[in-house]
Amino acid sequence: MLELTEIYKTFNPGTINEKKALCGVSLNMREGDFVTVIGGNGAGKSTMLNAIAGVWPVDSGSIVIDGENVTGLPDFKRARLIGRVFQDPMTGTAATMQIEENLALAKRRGKKRGLRWEVTPAERDEYRERLKILNLGLEDRLTAKVGLLSGGQRQALTLLMATLQRPKLLLLDEHTAALDPKTAEKVLDATERIVTEHNLTTMMITHNMKDAIAHGNRLIMMYEGRIIYDVSGEEKKNLKVSQLLQKFEQASGEEFANDRMMLG
Repeated sequence: MLELTEIYKTFNPGTINEKKALCGVSLNMREGDFVTVIGGNGAGKSTMLNAIAGVWPVDSGSIVIDGENVTGLPDFKRARLIGRVFQDPMTGTAATMQIEENLALAKRRGKKRGLRWEVTPAERDEYRERLKILNLGLEDRLTAKVGLLSGGQRQALTLLMATLQRPKLLLLDEHTAALDPKTAEKVLDATERIVTEHNLTTMMITHNMKDAIAHGNRLIMMYEGRIIYDVSGEEKKNLKVSQLLQKFEQASGEEFANDRMMLG
């Protein structure tokens, strides 16, 4: 479903601020894979995700999604293939619109728009059933303005909007980092249910090693623009944070020094 081949990206080349962000990253994800991505600051996690989304062009290499080479396509032309949830809960929803109106926007994305706008009774029933998955009581608040919701509720709604049309690839960019632990756990549980129900191919960047181990069927660790560790299946399920730290030190040759990720 996703094929990255020898991706390179350097910011500010030839200047004093030159930064090699991706150094020959290659990665294959099969349909239904749920990959968690971890690494310290500057490891290349978000750069890789933004390269896949088309936020900026890569210097070399190729990006293929569901058999289609999208390497040269801008982000808006890749949007039909990708669902995305950002770190900021305020991003991804329209605060002055109702919950059902936000969902209608997501549902009709990419379709021709006429003069008729109202949400149909059938759509309203569908949204109510889909909102129940989040377990946040939003199914009884369809006409509430999104701006009145908490950060966790907005992030969960954004997740639902990003998956309404079942994208070929779902990208989650530290989507629980700005939430308190209890709310983050609810959003992660909702993520797991939605991804599993629809067999969505998913890449989730996280700062929390425990979450990276607990969720998904595969884990990759990045360091200085490279993938230095790739584990899946039973080996991933049985991982401990201490073992993950040891793997990092073995692969990178230095001690892991990101307290935010270790403490979660």
